[in-house]
Amino acid sequence: MTVLQLSIFIENKSGTLLKVLKLLKEAQIQIIASTIADTLDYGIYRIICSNPTEAYKILKESGISVALSDVFAIRLNDQPGRAADAIELFSNEGISIAYMYSFLLGNHGILVFRTDNAERAKEVIILNKLDFVADKNLAEMK
Repeated sequence: MTVLQLSIFIENKSGTLLKVLKLLKEAQIQIIASTIADTLDYGIYRIICSNPTEAYKILKESGISVALSDVFAIRLNDQPGRAADAIELFSNEGISIAYMYSFLLGNHGILVFRTDNAERAKEVIILNKLDFVADKNLAEMK
């Protein structure tokens, strides 16, 4: 029902993002999706990748500030409005979305998000029969 996400602290200066990308490249870790939320001085680089635990280890050993966390990932039909339909289910239950991003994979939309109430979000996913994605499924989807 969840996937592991890396959250990496990136200073807003030349070369810091490249260092992360090169480390992942050298380890042959495939980035499946990523997003950067930035401020004036730094950014949080969130990554879904092919081997998150290995990526975490490599980045940590290289002195990079990184966290590993579970986020929800649900698979949607690739049609306009499906993300709105899904998020409405959580909103109707009073569950806030802290952040969200999406990408296309295997002719489906993948919606990745974090909520303020993970246990209740799991219930909404199950009760509404949402098609959730787990780490092992991401590697298999093309």
